[in-house]
Amino acid sequence: MFCTFETRIVRAVDTRLLAWMLSATMKIRIPTPLMTAALLAAVPNLALSEDTSDVKAPAAEPKEEAAQPVKQMPVVPSDVAAAPDDAEKTASGLASKVLKAGTGDKKPTAADTVTVHYTGWTTDGKQFDSSVERGQPASFPLGGVIKGWTEGLQLMVEGEKRRFWIPEGLAYGPKVEGSPRPGGMLCFDVELLGIKAAPEAAKPPEGAEKTASGVAYKLVKKGEGEKPGAGNIVTFHFTGKTMEGQVVQDTRTQPAPPSVPLDKLPPELGELLGGMAAGEQRTCWLPEASIPGGFIVADIELVSYKAPAPAPAVPEDVAAAPADAEKTASGLASKVLKAGEGKVKPKASDTVRVHYSGWETDGKMFDSSVTRGEPAEFPLGGVIAGWTEGVQLMVVGEKRRFWIPEGLAYGPKQEGGGNPGGMLCFDVELLEIVAP
Repeated sequence: MFCTFETRIVRAVDTRLLAWMLSATMKIRIPTPLMTAALLAAVPNLALSEDTSDVKAPAAEPKEEAAQPVKQMPVVPSDVAAAPDDAEKTASGLASKVLKAGTGDKKPTAADTVTVHYTGWTTDGKQFDSSVERGQPASFPLGGVIKGWTEGLQLMVEGEKRRFWIPEGLAYGPKVEGSPRPGGMLCFDVELLGIKAAPEAAKPPEGAEKTASGVAYKLVKKGEGEKPGAGNIVTFHFTGKTMEGQVVQDTRTQPAPPSVPLDKLPPELGELLGGMAAGEQRTCWLPEASIPGGFIVADIELVSYKAPAPAPAVPEDVAAAPADAEKTASGLASKVLKAGEGKVKPKASDTVRVHYSGWETDGKMFDSSVTRGEPAEFPLGGVIAGWTEGVQLMVVGEKRRFWIPEGLAYGPKQEGGGNPGGMLCFDVELLEIVAP
């Protein structure tokens, strides 16, 4: 069965925030995608729906049997393939038609939670999801679903039933062969049953200050001194909550606050920290890209900042492993630059503390704990495969150069991709195998 909207909402809110913050809290930018996946796997509740149909209650005294939800089989609309001429259309291309008038004039905002009955079809009339058929309405934050839903339901009032024709750009994109996700334009019948207003904390207060790009914030504590520049390393605390108040990231629970180059942070976060003085604290409403009109409510404090250390020299053999490099069966190549002490090597289940720098084969450095002036600490099993395999070859104090094939890194180069592609070169110094 196609996954329910509740499941997709939580992923929409939490995954991007985790991706934003993992590089900072783990103090290493390179393995972010794998760390994100590993963290999501480790905290599966972030991706669970609220469907508890398989949970059985303990045995109790016989009682009068409760009425069961009425299940219905929705009828495929005759106009499922395209919006009729009399449908309303918005500037985004969303089309809709009222099937049943509602009551009152209150409409939900993107920050509100709505309760609805709905059924969705692809344009060939194939039904892919239906709360009506399940006999159970769905409730979710309106900002946490596809853009067509976020925009469309804000046109409705309680009690209203409306048919939507949602272009692929406001839904799940084009059809992809073999994908379980519906593609292309989609048709939905939606009945708005209830609106629960978002907590006031989830909305920027009237009179909130704004950055140049429009991010709302409220000053909590004033800082002192100058503000950091684009090249500085910023050390900061970040506590982020969903619009419903769920804490999804809190650096204050970490042993130490993260330190990250200001220009490596997401634009909104970098802009905020770049406008703060050391010691300053703000409550901010960060727009969530996958949630039009929605926010991550964040408490941000700039602890300190400093100039970066000089960048390490580009290795002469950055483009390819030399003939005397060691090679493993996987294709990983390495060469010891400085011998270590002892014989103990880390396991994949260990946490390690390292200094590292990474380059693409053209000599472009894409990340370095050395320039940040702060070692990185992370679970060795939670990074790219080339790191997991390679660091297990090392002993404490050893410094080694790795040439990691794309299949053990981030795959081939992609135009506009956020991660370095192709074969990568790393210098890694193993400082410590951290005791559990």
